[in-house]
Amino acid sequence: MAVVRSLGQRPVTGSEEDPRVAELRTAVSRLRRELAAHPAEFPDRAIAEDELAALAAMAAGGVPEIPRLRRSLLLIAGAIGSVSALTRGLTEVCKAVELFGEPPRGRREFDGRA
Repeated sequence: MAVVRSLGQRPVTGSEEDPRVAELRTAVSRLRRELAAHPAEFPDRAIAEDELAALAAMAAGGVPEIPRLRRSLLLIAGAIGSVSALTRGLTEVCKAVELFGEPPRGRREFDGRA
């Protein structure tokens, strides 16, 4: 699937779905599965699960609110950022959120390190 990185571009003809939303839904679904399969318990797991559920609901509802997307991403990153087995999935969710607009100036790209 091609990913639309420009806010000015529209979904492919014949498709009503915004490709950014599809990318977000896919990334969130993947990370939710990885988190569910991860055997270790950690203190903020419930926060990560709740925020991933919120992101999934936003993606299901169409184009989500960007501030809410970013807030959820920060909470998820804080909750599971130190779990190395989930780094790849977290990075994909981060990239999907970034499709909705440029990050604020001064924000460092998430690279999986604390």
